Amino acid sequence: MAAFVSPIRRLYLTLYNWTVLFGWLQVLYLVLKTLKEQGHEHVYSAAEKPLLFAQTAAVLEILHGLVGLVRSPITATLPQIGSRLFLVWGILWSFPEIRTHVLVSSLLISWSITEIIRYSFFGFKEAFGFAPSWLLWLRYSSFLVLYPTGISSEVGLIYLALPFIKASEKYCLRMPNTWNSSFDFFYLSIVALGIYVPGSPHMYSYMLAQRKKALAKSKTA
Repeated sequence: MAAFVSPIRRLYLTLYNWTVLFGWLQVLYLVLKTLKEQGHEHVYSAAEKPLLFAQTAAVLEILHGLVGLVRSPITATLPQIGSRLFLVWGILWSFPEIRTHVLVSSLLISWSITEIIRYSFFGFKEAFGFAPSWLLWLRYSSFLVLYPTGISSEVGLIYLALPFIKASEKYCLRMPNTWNSSFDFFYLSIVALGIYVPGSPHMYSYMLAQRKKALAKSKTA
């Protein structure tokens, strides 16, 4: 049974990684093309469809970890994907007022380069059983620059969205209602900003440890 499942697993993960890689390649191409031809104000509208596809597809990675298809710890995967989905759907898709800000460009460039490298790496690993040494180095080194630029853009966009979130009262639940409870998306967004304060250094430290382990292992291989 295991001999049958293993090739199916590899085929599925290969197709998954290369498909999402194509989505992020589209995002980067459209962002750079739009920046050159029209300016940063039009970046989101140009890249929206592949962005929503590629980032939403990452939900499957949570399932991959839960069912044991991959060894990535769910404790690291869940907050990363959760914060991305919050930005993509809860902020950018929900509040058009901030889509023209220059931080959208820095966010999408940081994200897309990061993901192109990551999905290429895992695509090679699943399809061929190895990844080129240069791709391994990029996988565990590019975050040194791209993580700070990405996180700064995320925090900045959430902060910029706060006045529009408060004014619109979108996704808010007011009393009285059938469930006898209330919810305010504005305060959830403030909590999300607060989580970035301890969460970002923790994640950066985790990735530094992973980098040290991976590069040391590659030298002894």
